[in-house]
Amino acid sequence: MVMITTRAEQPEFGSGIWEMPDSWPEFMDHDPVGWSLYSVATAAYPDLTVVATDDEGSVIGHGQATAFRLDLDGRRELPDTGWDQVLMWVGSDLRKGVEPDVASALEVSVHHDWQGRGLSTLILTAMRDAARARGFDTLLAPVRPSHKHLEPATPMSEYAYRTRADGLPEDPWLRIHVRAGGVIEKIAPASMVVGSSLVNWREWTGLPFDVDGAVEVPYALTPVHCAPAHDHAVYVEPNVWVRHRL
Repeated sequence: MVMITTRAEQPEFGSGIWEMPDSWPEFMDHDPVGWSLYSVATAAYPDLTVVATDDEGSVIGHGQATAFRLDLDGRRELPDTGWDQVLMWVGSDLRKGVEPDVASALEVSVHHDWQGRGLSTLILTAMRDAARARGFDTLLAPVRPSHKHLEPATPMSEYAYRTRADGLPEDPWLRIHVRAGGVIEKIAPASMVVGSSLVNWREWTGLPFDVDGAVEVPYALTPVHCAPAHDHAVYVEPNVWVRHRL
């Protein structure tokens, strides 16, 4: 039996969340915006983070979310810089004491032993419920489509809007969002940026990174841009903005 609660209700899950094995690629942990602001953004809203546990009380999945003010000068439109911009807006709002008016999902992670068993749907539903309980009428999500990495050369603007015969998105994770009530609103073409030396990219991926130009990296949604003469490579990840009305 799966139990889902929030970090506010059971704060002891704090460390267990990060100890849970997941499927995120190594390079995703090196976005400097996420590195500096993720913990701040989620710690401020423990009632928006949901945690799934099994019969033994072990963490098998979690959904992290935060909140910020969208109805503010210089904002109002969902940003092209997606995930990173959410974290920067949250950080700014917390420093200035600005009250949030929307919740935003940051990630959903499922233990590898539980993948493919419908747990991500339960977690997303619980995140919607948590945002509604907090008084928000909107949950935004800069979504990372689960199968986009299989087509790194395909523009996200093409991939995200593919549908099946039943009208639902072709991508499994986008399909779960739409089934839950979400609406695809726009593409965030530069949602996350990871840039570093070639030594680091080699360590993260096991690839040589010795050719100038695009490098396809496993689980990257777009090719990584490699510049050997300058000893760096840069990954710009597109996401898909989904809006959930609660």
